[in-house]
Amino acid sequence: MTSRKRCLALLAVAGVAALISGLAYAQGTDRAKRVGSGLMCMCNCNEILTQCNHVGCTTSAAMLKELDQRITTTSSDDLLLQSFVQEYGPKVLASPPAQGFNLLAWVIPAVAFGAGLTLVLMVIRQWRRRFELATAGGPPVTVSSEALERARRQVDRETED
Repeated sequence: MTSRKRCLALLAVAGVAALISGLAYAQGTDRAKRVGSGLMCMCNCNEILTQCNHVGCTTSAAMLKELDQRITTTSSDDLLLQSFVQEYGPKVLASPPAQGFNLLAWVIPAVAFGAGLTLVLMVIRQWRRRFELATAGGPPVTVSSEALERARRQVDRETED
């Protein structure tokens, strides 16, 4: 094999290795973004870890570095989240777990929406029923023929001019 062919073969192997490591890094970065969006920054800013907007926030930088390190060693996202919960407590989670008392945080909005919708529908039904029951003319009025004739003469006099 000539040196030129060896050089091309080495470049091809290096290119494939770079491509594989680049894909692994991109997958690791996507995973870090996905997992980081489920965590809160612990600098008391109440921001998502990947969206902490403090200039020079050392807490988010340290947590992101820690997240990148744990992603390389931990295979499951759930285990990764649990490791952060063990270190920082349940307040590190961006959304409460759907279990125990925290289940109310998931159930109450749906129940409140359903109750509000039911109340609105009942009010609309009452409004429609009230308009359907109302009579258009009111009680019948009897007019004597004399009063009717007097009104006709008055209309004739006023319209002759």
